[in-house]
Amino acid sequence: MSLATDRELESLLTDLVIANRILAREDVVDDFGHVSVRDPRDPSRFWLSRSRSPEVVSRDDLIRFDLEATPENAGHRRPYLETVLHARIFAVRPDVNCVVHHHARPVLPFTVTQRPLRPVFHMGSVIGATIPLWDSQDEFGDTNMLIDTIPKADSLAKALGPHSCALLRRHGAVCVGASIPEACFVSIYMKENAELQYAAEALGGAVDYLTPGEIAKTGAMLRTERPLRRSWDYRVARAGFAGL
Repeated sequence: MSLATDRELESLLTDLVIANRILAREDVVDDFGHVSVRDPRDPSRFWLSRSRSPEVVSRDDLIRFDLEATPENAGHRRPYLETVLHARIFAVRPDVNCVVHHHARPVLPFTVTQRPLRPVFHMGSVIGATIPLWDSQDEFGDTNMLIDTIPKADSLAKALGPHSCALLRRHGAVCVGASIPEACFVSIYMKENAELQYAAEALGGAVDYLTPGEIAKTGAMLRTERPLRRSWDYRVARAGFAGL
């Protein structure tokens, strides 16, 4: 990101509020889940709501954090327990400017079985050919299932690696992007691809998954400005913010 003006920063934070509402409208997040954005003026800082359900997040809920999840001027506003999840992904992925953590129900079966989540239609290409599966048991044994410490967040960030998303065993998923529209796009189509994959596999017989080449070429095309803008405008309207 280039150095932003005050107006550009406020526009970005408005988009962050709207992203919360979009992901709620699309049933990617519900009463839980969260979305963050890197500060365009200082890449060692990011913005995330206080602990609220995404559908009711407002501009006043947004808090700026450093990459160890320390808040600035939080006052009475209590952060999400998993704020550190966002912090540590931003710390190791300079290409990422938006992080989404969700528990979309169609995705959850792929976190509790050995069935891999794979792109089955062209829009699903954005989830990538390889989707890592992170299991907190491997390093931490029995936990409260939250990514609420730096060691756990660093472990998840390492598992995510260079990928667009990762599954969290028995928990949910994280999705990332170079922008808010891109991260929302990946999150929404991760959910929709999971629904379609489940339906296709339930029919029995061989499923015609996308090839690695189709995933790479289609995913790169869908991340360009035109399709991302078209999708973002559509989702903004569906969330009730058309004309802003």
